[in-house]
Amino acid sequence: MKTIRYISIICLLPFFLLHVPEASGKDGDLRLGTVVIDAGHGGKDPGCVSRDGRVYEKNINLDIAKKLGAKISAAYPDVKVVYTRSTDVYVTLNNRAAIANRNNANLFISIHVNAATASSAHGFSTHILGYDKLSSNMDVCRRENSVIMLEEDYTTDYQGFDPNDPESFIFFNLMQNAFYEQSLTFAAEADRELVKGPVKHSRGVSQDPFWVLWSTKMPAVLVEVGFMSNASDLKVLNSPAGRTEIAQRLFDAFKRFKVKYDASMDFSAGPAVQAETGAVQMPASKEFGVQIFVLSKMLEKDDKAFKGYSAEAVKTGDVYKYIIKVSTENEARALFKKTKRLFPGSFPVKIENGRVSAL
Repeated sequence: MKTIRYISIICLLPFFLLHVPEASGKDGDLRLGTVVIDAGHGGKDPGCVSRDGRVYEKNINLDIAKKLGAKISAAYPDVKVVYTRSTDVYVTLNNRAAIANRNNANLFISIHVNAATASSAHGFSTHILGYDKLSSNMDVCRRENSVIMLEEDYTTDYQGFDPNDPESFIFFNLMQNAFYEQSLTFAAEADRELVKGPVKHSRGVSQDPFWVLWSTKMPAVLVEVGFMSNASDLKVLNSPAGRTEIAQRLFDAFKRFKVKYDASMDFSAGPAVQAETGAVQMPASKEFGVQIFVLSKMLEKDDKAFKGYSAEAVKTGDVYKYIIKVSTENEARALFKKTKRLFPGSFPVKIENGRVSAL
């Protein structure tokens, strides 16, 4: 199939919009409770291979993923850690995303190793979902997405998407990532921490059309931890100590992100809001509503992002939470049925004594 047809784009939209993740913790409070760690490639798909043919990306990814997961489990026993693979097996891109969606994950971290024709290319990079036709990372995207061609009927399973056809990437530009702000937050934290590690050169945070990021319905980041084709990076990646240090840096990023994520989902501190921000103080009485999204910036009351609804903004930490308020629980649930298609990632909430919990 030479180009993706618009009918394929339309068919994919309901799948994207219907999933609503849950992030419940104690007493129904919203918390980062589940993280899915994706070790890229595996089994019949080795990923990048060193120039001497001895080092496979799939093995590096798996080791870092398991080390990262172990660190999270040790520090946060209440956080569920799920691996898309824990052994050397082949997992399709669709199944990797399905694992995360099925577990209602609050964060998806996909670990990879980069490669280039020029051995001088080096460093790590972090990627969130997006599309820029001028992106310098399109070769990387094609390589990572080309894994689907190992499947027998990828044109059916992936709606006719062809990783070798530039026009197939157009549909990424038509999808809205409901978790852009949170994905960007984790990517920035990963970039901040990884630069302290053994692979010190940061190639920055970018938006790119990786299929596995589009298919996941939660904050999602793909990390290229270094270059297999660069001798200096490879020395680190092929070292158990180097991989442990990279896992530690990713864990440090996770810790910082979790603090921000939990704060953005928790009103227990009863945050005071400055009048000049335009945000409102949540009253102590019991109320109900639908939280439609969280952003790092304040929007005007008539902003088109609200799609005609009247939403109140509450500032907590560095973020604003936007809630459409109603009077009863039944009204909140009924409203959610209408808004969940307009605001992917929204959920009904109860507001009591300044504390918000999911219904």
